Amino acid sequence: MNSTTNTPHALVADVGGTNTRVALARGGRVLPDTIHRYPNRENPDLWSILRRYLAEQGAPACSEACVALAGPVRGGEGRMTNLKWRIDGEGLRAATGARKVAILNDLQAQGHALGHVDEDMISTVLERDPGALSARATRLVIGIGTGFNSAAVHEIAGGRHVVPSESGHAGLPVQDEAGLALAQWLRARRGFAAVEDVLSGRGLERLHLWLGQRAGRTRELSAAEIVRAAGTDEAARETLGHFARLLGAVAGDLALIHLPFGGIYLAGGVARAVAPHLGASGFAEAFRDKGRFSDFMRNFPVFLIEDDYAALTGCARHLAALP
Repeated sequence: MNSTTNTPHALVADVGGTNTRVALARGGRVLPDTIHRYPNRENPDLWSILRRYLAEQGAPACSEACVALAGPVRGGEGRMTNLKWRIDGEGLRAATGARKVAILNDLQAQGHALGHVDEDMISTVLERDPGALSARATRLVIGIGTGFNSAAVHEIAGGRHVVPSESGHAGLPVQDEAGLALAQWLRARRGFAAVEDVLSGRGLERLHLWLGQRAGRTRELSAAEIVRAAGTDEAARETLGHFARLLGAVAGDLALIHLPFGGIYLAGGVARAVAPHLGASGFAEAFRDKGRFSDFMRNFPVFLIEDDYAALTGCARHLAALP
């Protein structure tokens, strides 16, 4: 791409626990041929990635920049949960030359992307009872990748408001003896049994290890190997079944907290990998297993965002909406 045009661009970046995705945008839309991905482990900080990216793009003029990161953001400063990077507006301005900058939690960016991702990149995981979705109803994005998090999306008079959280670090729900055993095992190994300790890429591996130890198996698999082996390996199928039911239970709890009558949207690499296994693994039953509110849970459809770059779109839309 020839990016030396005098028309200013916006730079957008999605900093995950493993990779950073960077692109240029204009008018609230990401320019697809400018998207690049960089492994975080090969770089000392975000700023080196952004400077390298801009040099590779021919040093385009960027009047705006927005970074979405996997970690809490407070006072215009973000700290990565699974990476020792500190990201702030001053550093972002210095690295990009942008005057207008914004820093978001990555699930906030996914929330800002809703309605701007191509419809063919949204698939249905769990249908709701008949009835049209309200355009202004609350929606909920749940991200499952290197970590776990969620964000509620509200349409208010002043525009879209996406509420950040760190829900992946809340306590893992315990509903039966197996759940208690898992929580105790996690607490012994990690000091606390958090949602993210199971519902994430590394969490899938921990779940497989825990089930294997209970059954006297010693073979350990990566998250990718577990998903690939599910068609032929009983242990992998069992792991995905437990994962699906735990995800259903946690997503159901979040639904009751936020009442997302506009739908729940799963995002992230792990969500996309496990989605084909949710239907046969008890996800729907666990999602709706809420006692006398079980029928009420049919009000909440669940969708999958299949666009790996949706957070970049969300960053671009957020910048476009800023005054």
